[in-house]
Amino acid sequence: MPEEDLVDIKFRLYDGSDIGPFRYSSAATVDMLKQRIVSDWPKGKTVIPKAANEVKLISSGKIWENNKTVGQCKVPFGEPAGGVIIMHAVVQPSLAKTKAEKKIDDSPRKIVCACSIM
Repeated sequence: MPEEDLVDIKFRLYDGSDIGPFRYSSAATVDMLKQRIVSDWPKGKTVIPKAANEVKLISSGKIWENNKTVGQCKVPFGEPAGGVIIMHAVVQPSLAKTKAEKKIDDSPRKIVCACSIM
């Protein structure tokens, strides 16, 4: 594989710590990067992704979709400092799980009036 087809990427976490840098092919997909993040996530963090779909990758102000390739995520205005692309990894639990975990009170509510007429 030619050297110019490889890209160094570092993932910045919510607390400022980093995962990487790792070297990826320009043809690797964002989904592959997310799977690597989940498998290499540091132990002991308060927020831990359970699956790749809970991770959002942000680079150059854009949230990258799973079907994009690393080559499409390169910074359009020249080489990044140090030759390493920094992507922010944000954990966002899926909405379905969040709703299921919340306890919803479906009991009928009593209407109580606290008005006083003088």
